[in-house]
Amino acid sequence: MRLKIDLKIFIFLILFYFTRQIKVYSVMMLFCIIHEFGHLLSGIILGMKPISFEIMPFGFRISFKLKTDDFNRKIKKGNLLELKKIFVALSGPVINLIIIILTLLLNEFYDKQIIIYANTLIVLFNLLPIYPLDGGRIFKSIVHIFWGAKASKKITNMVANIMIIVITVIGSITVYYFKNIAIFLVIVFLWGIVVQENKKYKIIIKTYSIIQGGEVHE
Repeated sequence: MRLKIDLKIFIFLILFYFTRQIKVYSVMMLFCIIHEFGHLLSGIILGMKPISFEIMPFGFRISFKLKTDDFNRKIKKGNLLELKKIFVALSGPVINLIIIILTLLLNEFYDKQIIIYANTLIVLFNLLPIYPLDGGRIFKSIVHIFWGAKASKKITNMVANIMIIVITVIGSITVYYFKNIAIFLVIVFLWGIVVQENKKYKIIIKTYSIIQGGEVHE
């Protein structure tokens, strides 16, 4: 399994250190590892092979190699693959929800507030309908099941662009009132994801155009 490191993580570490938020950031990264373990375990259970582990500024990401049989073009097989993707994507946030519940029920945990706070942020962040976050993956697979692969790419891309604008507006107001650099960094990080996915989507549209004889059908 390949290991990838996004070097921007070191910039984030420095910023959080000097803004005295390094403890919260460290706790969040710790629970992000546990979150990713949920994806890893569910993927292995479903027969997926992990091929890469990426360390990013706001978490980690595991990529899987799907079995050849899962790429069957028959509609039932296609839907089964999407259901598997939904299960794997949900498993991470579910792990964090379980941690929150256990922390609330048990008194032995050290610093309960920071544990609940960190895991709540991880759940909310990952369930945003922005691909390739967990929420975006779940949304894309659901659209794929009901309306097909091409529609899933188009609708997922459109929703991500709308969502990042909404988050930017709300986040900007929050940053103004609370002067919290972490919120600003999250917004910048999300914009990077959306811009990158927009570029990929344009390539997909061009590919469809070539296949369909030079006509782009939106």
